[in-house]
Amino acid sequence: MQPKKFVHGYYFDEEPSSNRVTELDELNTDKPYWLHFDYEAEETISWLNEKSGLNQVVIDALLHDETRPRASVFHDGILISLRGVNLAANSNPEDMVSIRLWLSKDKVISTRHRTLLSTRDIATDFDAGEGPTTPAQFVSILTERLIIRMAGTIDEIEDKVSEIEEAILMSSNYGLRNELSDCRRQIISLRRYLSPQREAMQQLLSEKVTFFNTEERIQLRETTDHLIRFIEDLDSIKDRATVSQEELSNRLAEQMNGRMYVLSIVAAIFLPLGFFTGLLGVNVGGIPGSDNPYAFGLFSFMLVVVVSLQVWVFKKNKWF
Repeated sequence: MQPKKFVHGYYFDEEPSSNRVTELDELNTDKPYWLHFDYEAEETISWLNEKSGLNQVVIDALLHDETRPRASVFHDGILISLRGVNLAANSNPEDMVSIRLWLSKDKVISTRHRTLLSTRDIATDFDAGEGPTTPAQFVSILTERLIIRMAGTIDEIEDKVSEIEEAILMSSNYGLRNELSDCRRQIISLRRYLSPQREAMQQLLSEKVTFFNTEERIQLRETTDHLIRFIEDLDSIKDRATVSQEELSNRLAEQMNGRMYVLSIVAAIFLPLGFFTGLLGVNVGGIPGSDNPYAFGLFSFMLVVVVSLQVWVFKKNKWF
């Protein structure tokens, strides 16, 4: 059973039978290793502060709750902060899960609070004897899996926007506005973290970082290209959603204007009728025709004539 003090722990370039770190107190620092922690666990805070031997700046970064994607060279290592989409059940993908890493030539120490599927996959690879063999390769594989997992979420958003675009062409209703707003909110949330993550990936490719060999740099470059393409796709989807929202607003405004126009026509027609009926309906003496048995018929005929005259005037002026 996995110890509670850390989530995952493995030695690099070892056989599956001997690559697992079982106890922190028995950690062999002569071998390159990966330790993965929950940064909110008391054991993690205690071990990092008392036994990790890391600089306090690095420890604070690994334990910090809020992080922005970055990659910073610090003394003999690299402090990396990355984010991946939240694919847990009943969660919002745009509520991205963060992971913090300290990378040096002989170790990787990573922390997170919520479960990240990419690290779980790497742990499975270690158990199967197919895990990365160096800390640098670990980071290149992790970044690749973090980015690739974003493809499904971005495709879902794009499909949703396409469905809304088609629905707008078929009919317009106010419910589509809420769906478009949700899509734009998701795009903004993803874009908010992917842009600095692109900068972090480019920093890993910079000449100042010497941990990566040629093959690992190629893999990082490919991952960065994927990330840039995803950002461009998000920008394109965002533009489409904006255009769709404007089109929907115009259609809804046209519908509203059409209804208001009909109501205006009806009001214009009944305004003089209401005036005449109100004038002749007052309960005072001297109302013309009050003693004439044909007065009501004549009055009704007069109202028909007035309405006919109004319709003729409206059509002549092309008001409808």
